[in-house]
This record gives sequence, C-alpha cells and structure tokens, in this order.
Amino acid sequence: MKTALLVDFGSTYTKLTAVDVAKPEILAQAQSPTTVDSDIMIGLARAFELLTVRLGSGNGWRADTVMACSSAAGGLKMVAIGLVPELTAEAAKLAALGAGAKVLRTYAYELSHQELEQLLGLSPDIILLAGGTDGGNKDVLLHNAKMLAGSPLHAPVVLAGNKAASEDAKAILAGAGKTVRLTENVMPELGRLNVEPARATIRDVFMRRIVHAKGLDKAEKMVGSVLMPTPMAVLAAARLIAQGTESEPGLGDLLIVDVGGATTDAHSIGEGQPSQPGVVLKGLPPPYAQRTVEGDLGIRYNAMSILEMAGERRIAQYLCAVDGDPSLRSGLEAEIRCLCADVTRVPGNEWQSALDIALARVAVEIAVERHAGRIEAVHLPFGTMYTQYGKDLTNVTTVIGTGGIFAYNPQSRRVLEGALFNEAEPQSLRPKQPELYVDTNYILYAIGLLAEAAPTEAVRLAKRHLSVACPVGR
Repeated sequence: MKTALLVDFGSTYTKLTAVDVAKPEILAQAQSPTTVDSDIMIGLARAFELLTVRLGSGNGWRADTVMACSSAAGGLKMVAIGLVPELTAEAAKLAALGAGAKVLRTYAYELSHQELEQLLGLSPDIILLAGGTDGGNKDVLLHNAKMLAGSPLHAPVVLAGNKAASEDAKAILAGAGKTVRLTENVMPELGRLNVEPARATIRDVFMRRIVHAKGLDKAEKMVGSVLMPTPMAVLAAARLIAQGTESEPGLGDLLIVDVGGATTDAHSIGEGQPSQPGVVLKGLPPPYAQRTVEGDLGIRYNAMSILEMAGERRIAQYLCAVDGDPSLRSGLEAEIRCLCADVTRVPGNEWQSALDIALARVAVEIAVERHAGRIEAVHLPFGTMYTQYGKDLTNVTTVIGTGGIFAYNPQSRRVLEGALFNEAEPQSLRPKQPELYVDTNYILYAIGLLAEAAPTEAVRLAKRHLSVACPVGR
C-alpha cells in the first residue's frame, strides 16, 4: 500500500485525507458538507473534486486503499441493559462507548413495560443486552430477553451476559424473529471487565447492518466498506499513538479531548491505577482504553446547557482571560442563545471567537472532571482511608485536543489547559504535567483507520502532524 484515501462521513462535514503511506505524509485534505439526508454521494463527490484540485491531479486521483468511518445520521445510537447499575449495566455501557456509540440510555434489573416503551421510543440502532456474571443470576437476562422478544423491536441485539443463560436468551430472541448476535460476557466475574469481544461484535453489526440502514452503502462503490463509527476510529488512534509499534515507540499514557458542537468526548489510554500510596481502588476497574461522551457539553447545540451548569461568572472569567475586556460579560446569555439558534456559525469577530474559547474551556474542564477518577476520604475510628473511583490520570504524559476549536483557533492552548489538574480540586485525578498537542489537521480519524493496515506508518504520521499547543503570543 503506497497511498490511501481516508474518509470521515461526519455529522456536518465529509472529510477526506489523501496520504502517502510510505513516507508517511499527508498529500492533501478537503471537506464538504455531508449530504446524508439526500444522497451522501453528493457531498462525497464535492469533497473529492476539491481534493483532486489540491493534489494537482486534473485527471482524477486513485488511491491504493480507501477506508472510511462515519458519525453521520446521528452516528451509532445504542441502549445498554444490564443487571446491577454499578456492575454489569455499567460494563455494558463502557463496551458500547468503546465501540464508538452514543449511549442513549442504560437500564438495570428487570425491564418494566414502561421502560420498554421508553426504550422503543429512543429508536436505538443496536441494543447491548448484558446481565449476570458467568454462573450467576440468570433470571434477569432471560426476563429482559423475553421483554425484547415480545416487543416490535427492529434493532439488532448484541448479547453479552451470563454464559449460563446466553444461549437460552438467544433462542428466545431468535425465535421471535429478532436479529441477535452472541458474544462473551462483558463481566464474567465480579470486578473483571471483558469489553473487547462486545466492542468487536458491535463493530461488525455496524458494518453489516447499520451502514446500510443509514444509506451509507451508496458510497461503498467509491470508498469500500465503512469500517467503523468515527469515535471508534479516534479511540483506535489513541491506543496506537500511546502504545506505538515495535518499529516506532508511542507517546505513553494519554488523554484525547474532542470538543464538538453537540458533545465533548474524552478518550484515555492507560491502566489508571492509584499512583498515591495508601489509596485503594473501589468499584469497577477502569478499562485500559476508555471513552466517555458528554451529550450536554457541545459548544453549539448545547451551549445553553454549558451556561446553565457553569453559570455566567465561570464563563465570563475566560472571556476576560482571553481578551482582557470586562465589557464582554454583558449580553452573555443572549449571545449564547443566538449561538444555539445558529449552530453552523463560524466566529466573525473578536467577541464571537472569545465566546467560543470560553465555552470550549468550560466544556473541557467539566468533561475531563467527569472522565477522570476521583479520590474520596473515608473517616474511620482508626483513621482516614482514601479510596479511588475511576481512573487516575495524574501521570498521563500527553494530552491532545481535537475538534474545530483546536484546528482553527490560535488560542486553543487555553482550552486544552482546562483538562489539567487543579490544586483547588485535588480529589479530581486529572493530568498534572503532560505535553499538550492539538490536532490541527483533523487526522486522528485517519490514524485510527490506518491503525490495522499500517500501524507503524500511522504512528509516524501522527507524530509529524500533531502540533505542540504553544502558549499564546508565541
């Protein structure tokens, strides 16, 4: 493979990256608005025409390999069902998020008729059905299988629960004409996650069924199979950049923050075990490759949500930090309401650019606080005990920002610094002294697509094109 065309059918834009894999180097990039609601080929053709112009190829350009991912048409929407909220239900949610899904809702214990109606109203693309450790509780998994079997459900079901009941649950669903795929239990033993088989199965279902259902198969003559959801490609890139290959070392444990118009996603790679002496890990062990999605932290669609959570004072402090003009505080709520009403707006003046920086900074702070683990003190008669819930990211060596705010704003470092440890909140285990990089070329999806076919070249491409987030003024 000498050249590759890497495609991301995004919710807003269809992005193309032409790569010389052997060097490795980006040859050209182009994008055009995604047209999934009419004919996805229109947007793809427009982007490809622009790409060939930038390549200087008047007669068109052909790549040795074409690979694509997608978050168009709402991306991959899933519902996760488990037994205990903090255990198998949480494990199912982690598996779905790691597969690049937007988890609409998580259900625990036996589904009620009211919950089933709610679930059907969500119209998920896939349902991940888990419950019980291997040899443990069977009843809940079988009950929920019967509830889904007796419903007008059309979405395929990925079964990842108690192996002692999974075959019976599969038979119940298949007997009712439902599409069902059986995979390994997401939690075979208490406290042990096993999410990779479920992630792989979800990806396979996505490729075989969901791509067709969303009309993306129209583009397959040009781009081949749509391999995975875009967030899964970004998580694959994160894992590869962290680990490296035998020929090219990685960057070590890392955190990627993806700020978008509707959500802010965080991806972390690392074991996340306690780094401080005397701290005991409680709850589920965090997955090595972890993704969280904050659906209330988008800087366009959900800008009002950020304001409601953070308050005007918190947002305004970053307006002042950026521009040094207290007058920018006036009219903040009205301006944010206008932003929500015009989600395609590109900043046209200093005020609008400053507002984007402030909203993104607060979104990063909240998203990483939710993603990172935390320490809690438990006061006992014989002294104080410290427990850790979630992932310790304090020793993460690299933090990468991706999304439009990082690609186009020269003050993006101010946004990314929101991911760092804050001495005023020592219980939040965020990175303390990492190197900060920004994905100025939107290449992380491309790195993830190349990860399996050309991993060493993909790592080298990432190192070449991830930019150091320089302090303002440099």
